[in-house]
Amino acid sequence: MNKSEFVTAVAESAELTKADAGRAIEAVIEVITKTLKKGDSVALVGFGTFLARKRAARTGRNPRTGATIKIKASKNPSFKAGKALKDALN
Repeated sequence: MNKSEFVTAVAESAELTKADAGRAIEAVIEVITKTLKKGDSVALVGFGTFLARKRAARTGRNPRTGATIKIKASKNPSFKAGKALKDALN
């Protein structure tokens, strides 16, 4: 399912226009992004938790040349599924 299909499904499920559903989805994504950027997490009970995990600096290897390179520390988004979501899938 791509974004436009997702917007259509949300619009039908919530009885909204596609434009309203699209704006709502964009707002949710924006809020989650801003919250993770601050270093906080977003917990949606029954669905899951969005986290920003820290990845330490490390050394890597360029696969083409075999040269050793330094990889900077970074933050990466992560999602931990909640129990209700896991149960719904199984």
